[in-house]
Amino acid sequence: MVEQSLWIPAWVALGSNQNDPLQQLSAAMLALDDLPDTRVQLCSAFYRSAPMGPVAQPDFINAVAGLLTRLSPQVLLAHLQALEVSAGRRRDQEQKWGPRPLDLDILTYGMQRIDEPGLRVPHPGIHERNFVLLPLLDVAPDLEIPDLGPVHCLAAAVTTEGLERLD
Repeated sequence: MVEQSLWIPAWVALGSNQNDPLQQLSAAMLALDDLPDTRVQLCSAFYRSAPMGPVAQPDFINAVAGLLTRLSPQVLLAHLQALEVSAGRRRDQEQKWGPRPLDLDILTYGMQRIDEPGLRVPHPGIHERNFVLLPLLDVAPDLEIPDLGPVHCLAAAVTTEGLERLD
């Protein structure tokens, strides 16, 4: 199903560490608001974060966006991946945990739990990633992450090491 009658709240994580990351995230925020049957409601501040994994690479710039959408989670994901491609991402050529011009992940989709090939919601690892939880804490401290609890509790369990808020 492409469209639903109900507007569903969804949260999306944004990240970039190539090709002018600040510009990549700014453009992605605008592009999210241009998606069909989707409206950006909230945007966090941008954060600089140390990259995850063993690959040497520049720091990332991260943020989160709160959406209202009538797109199904699968169609929303397809749109997010199209935005990544238009920003220069080539999944078939990148290293796991490597650099990328744009990374867009569905963090939550209403209170749904989804576990299917290519789409897991809530996003795996959300409860461990300060570069997701701290931006969420800025704009949605009481957001309930299905099966995990509210953002403010999850954020209290992670450090701010390697994370810097950009103003």
